[in-house]
Formats: sequence, structure tokens, C-alpha cells
Amino acid sequence: MAGLTLTSSLRGLAEQLGTAVPAAAASVAERLVAAVPGTEALGGAVEQVGRAVPGGAPLESVGTQLKRPERIIRAARLLVAAGVIRPERPDQAIAAARAFLGYRMSPATGFVVAAIRYPDDPAINDELGSLTFAQVDRRTNALARALADEGVGADDGVAIMCRDHRWFIEATVALSKLGATALYYNTQFAGPQLREVTEREDPAAIIHDEEFADVVGEAAGERDRWIAWHDGDDADGTTLEELIQSADDSDLPAPDEPGNIVLLTSGSTGTPKGASRGQPDAIDPIVALLSRLPLRAREPTVFAAPLFHAWGFAHFNLGLLLSSTYVLRRRFDPEATLAAIDEESATVLVIVPVMMQRILELDADKRREHDTSSLRVVAASGGALSGELAQRWMDEFGDSLYNLYGSTEVAWATIARPEDLRDAPGTTGPPPPGTSIRILDDDKNELPPGETGEIYVGNEMLLEGYTSGESEEVVDGHMSTGDLGHLDEQGRLFIEGRADDMIVSGGENVYPEEVEETLEKHERVSEAAVIGVEDEDFGERLKAFVVTEGEVSEDDLKSHVKGNLANYKVPRDIEFLDELPRKPQGKVDKQRLAEDEEEDDSGGEG
Repeated sequence: MAGLTLTSSLRGLAEQLGTAVPAAAASVAERLVAAVPGTEALGGAVEQVGRAVPGGAPLESVGTQLKRPERIIRAARLLVAAGVIRPERPDQAIAAARAFLGYRMSPATGFVVAAIRYPDDPAINDELGSLTFAQVDRRTNALARALADEGVGADDGVAIMCRDHRWFIEATVALSKLGATALYYNTQFAGPQLREVTEREDPAAIIHDEEFADVVGEAAGERDRWIAWHDGDDADGTTLEELIQSADDSDLPAPDEPGNIVLLTSGSTGTPKGASRGQPDAIDPIVALLSRLPLRAREPTVFAAPLFHAWGFAHFNLGLLLSSTYVLRRRFDPEATLAAIDEESATVLVIVPVMMQRILELDADKRREHDTSSLRVVAASGGALSGELAQRWMDEFGDSLYNLYGSTEVAWATIARPEDLRDAPGTTGPPPPGTSIRILDDDKNELPPGETGEIYVGNEMLLEGYTSGESEEVVDGHMSTGDLGHLDEQGRLFIEGRADDMIVSGGENVYPEEVEETLEKHERVSEAAVIGVEDEDFGERLKAFVVTEGEVSEDDLKSHVKGNLANYKVPRDIEFLDELPRKPQGKVDKQRLAEDEEEDDSGGEG
């Protein structure tokens, strides 16, 4: 197997270069560079060996890193500060490195390594209780074997439609151990949307919570289905827990290639598309995020943001590196989130701005019933964080708020620290190391600080392309975000809106065209136009303007949209018009609709 070949190569390299972490907790990379003259030349040799050995890509990567020792030192220092590299017995270090190279950069890597280093520490805390890293490792071995017995192989994709709980993570890790692809469905998908995505992405099977059985059943066809979370003693179908209990939990050989992760994103249209990303240079993501976010190993992290979202999943991946304890609840509840922080003495909260608003809306007495003083990092993303909301949050919970701007397509772009949010309200911060921002005009010329243009991002985590074969626009290695903004003289980014007319409501991307087309499919609707209206809680909310043929109620139309699209795409308000305003060329004049709406709001109407 490729894993045995790589382990053998790693053991020889470890013995030659002394890669076991010493008792003094000195950096492996610093010792290597200091003790071995000509590290760059050595790196070139190791890189060539990696290319020559079958399955030697990880070894090749090691050689590539050794050719750039100063970057290794910087990243390794951050890992020491974060507690990822720490004093431990040489046999533990070798075992952890063996698992790491065997599984490469994948969910399997994180849990196998953590099971070696911290077998009895809590890995997952959910509504059913706690699981240790050793338990998760054995359970995912069993689940991987059971899925393999059901016909899932390295070339297959399996869709996951689950809320945040142990089986979401265990399904992800088990598929990673098989080298299979995990595809994540939004839990708000309606039937038609789910059918379209399933037909296009063509997973071999679907893992879902029991509450989604009906909508998944319509889309699954003849595909295998297994139930993750279920209420009550009996489920209507085979459960993941039954698969786990039925199979051998011994160690598995490493797959020849790590499985892929596919997150769904709207991209530049309203239809969810699978976004695939290659394996980045491992150093740059570490330097980028840990240089701006003071995250530490082995700390409890409360996930308010759902794991299937890009922001939640980004922190799931960080947790793999840090061996974090994942504190999960299936549904967001403001008070329950504060209670989880208190009960677990959580140091990190992963959240989206609309959730922060909900927490601040709690009665002051309710908020103060829970001790949240353990929080060191409140990591916010997935929607616009206003300067006013950031100030209110920090006044209430302290200066531990970090705001990340990015997308599924570009990963991270900028990270604002608390001092940025205090000094420049509304900023999303400067780019971290390894990422660059360019503000371009319509002719793709770079604009100076203070001038507004389209935001382009460059880093090693850019989207390779959608599973449909499409891609976003790239200029000189920088990918378009579709947003408009400007940089200040300190290099901090400010977002001013969309280059297109996408609406971001509560952290969810909504394209008006999709909602309009759905409304117009109703037999009583002849025309529809949808715009985003400023909303204190959600940033923006959807408002629809419709021209009807015959009698139809607002509730009827909302139900029609809800039956075909995700809940967050249902317009909050619907206004009936005799006709839609149009521009001279005949296009619907949405700017006029927006201006009329603003006038109504300022006059106290609407």
C-alpha cells in the first residue's frame, strides 16, 4: 500500500534528521535548519525522491517545504505558540507523523493524529454527550468498513445532509479514510433544488438526518440512504449507528489518494454548484490564519455557524490541526449558545453576524446568567458585520471579536482584529500573510486606496473550479469576489456592495433571478421582481414586487416559493403592482423600485 511505502520513507527521514519533538519544545523546523547546513539542497533531493517513489506526493511536499526554510520556521513558531508542536515522547511524535503522512491533509489525518496524541480527551460534545478522540477513531474505522461493505469506494461521492452533531463529523472522517468524496447539502434545500443538485453531482449514496427523509427520498432515486440523527428508539431505515456497531473497528490502510470535499455555493448564479479546491501548500494556510487568529490547540470550540457552510467548515478544518473539542448543537438558539460556552468553558465561538444580533436581543438578565468570560476568540463571518454591531458586541462580551471576509471561491481574503474593528468600524481588516487584495476598475486597472472598485483576491486556496466546469473570473492570479469595496491607507478593506445584484440575507446568498423565476411559475403571477431591502437583523431581506392575473394572496405566493426553494429565499414582503417600472430599453428598473422603497421607509410607510 502507498501508506506503508510513505511510512517507511518517513521513518528513515526522521532518523536521519531528528524530527522527534524534544523535551525543550524547540521547533522541529528550527532545529532542522540550524543543524543541517544546506537545507535547501537537501529539500531538493527529498523532493526528487518523492517524485520517484510511487505514491510519494507527501514526501515530495516535505522536500518542497525544506527548500524554503524561512517559511517553515515562521509557520513552526506559530504552531509552537498555538500548542500544536509541544513536548512529547519521540515514539508519539513518530506515530503522529506516520498517520499524518499516511492520510495526508484530510479529516482522517486530524482524527488519527489526535487519537494518537490525546486518546482520552474529548473530541465531540453534542446533545447526546461526549466522545473521545480514540472513540471517534475506532467508530470511524468501523463506519468506513461498513460503508465499504455497502459498496462505497474511493471513486465514489456521498452526500451528507445533516445538522451539527457527531454523525456529521463521523461520516466526514469515515469517507476520508476510504478516500471517497464528501458532498455537503444545505439543510434548507427544498425538493426541486435538492433533485437538481443530486442529479448534477450524482452521489453514490446520501447520509441524512431523519427529519429530511421525505425531501431526500424524492431526490435520491435508487441511491442508498442511511440515517444519521433520529428521534426516538426506531428509525425508518438503516442508521449510521447500526453500521458502526456492525463492523470491525481495527485500523484501516491509508487510501492511495485523499478524498475530496465539495461545498455547495451559489457562485455567480442562483443555482447551488459544487466547489472543488486542490490541496494547498500546507504552510501558507497555517501562517495566514494563525498569524491573525490567536487559536490554540486542545481548546473547546462552540459551533453556532452550521458545519455545512463554508465558514463552519473552515473552522472544522482548523480544528483538525488544533485537535479542538467540537461543541455542537443541532439548531442555533441564542441562550443555548451562551449556555454551551458557560458549560464547556469554551474559548472559541464560530458564528455569523445575524446570530450575534439574536444573542444581543436577549434580555440583559438572560445574557448575564451565563459566564462567557472564557471566550478568547469570537470568529465571525458569513455576512456583513456592521460597525455598530461589532461595537455593541465588544462592549458586551469584550474585545475578542475577529471578522473574516471571504467566500467558498477565494477562502479567506481579510481578517479584522478587535483593534481594527475599534479603530475603523465597518472594516473587514487587512489581508493575512500569503493573501493579496486588488481593487480593479471596469477595465481591470488597479485602483489606489480610497477608490471603489471590484475586489479580487489572490492566495493558494483559490477555487479550482465548480464541479459543473465553470469558474470565476481571474486577473493576474486574483479571483473576483463579485463585491465592490475600497482599501484605506492602512490596507484595510471596506465592503460597499455587490458588483452584481446578489442579495446576502442572514449570511445566505440569494440571487433574485431564481426567486423571480419561481414566482412567475405560479399560475396567477405574470411578472415578478425581487430586490434586497435593508434589514436591521439580517443585513438585507427579500422583497418581491409582483403583477398578478387573478386573485392570489401574499401567503399563497410565499408558500409557493417555500415549496420550491430554500427557506431563506422566501421573500419577507410581497407588494402587488399593476405593472413593473421599466428602463427605456425595456428592462425592469430595479433601481427605481429600491429608491421608491427607501422613500416609503423614510416617510414611515411600508
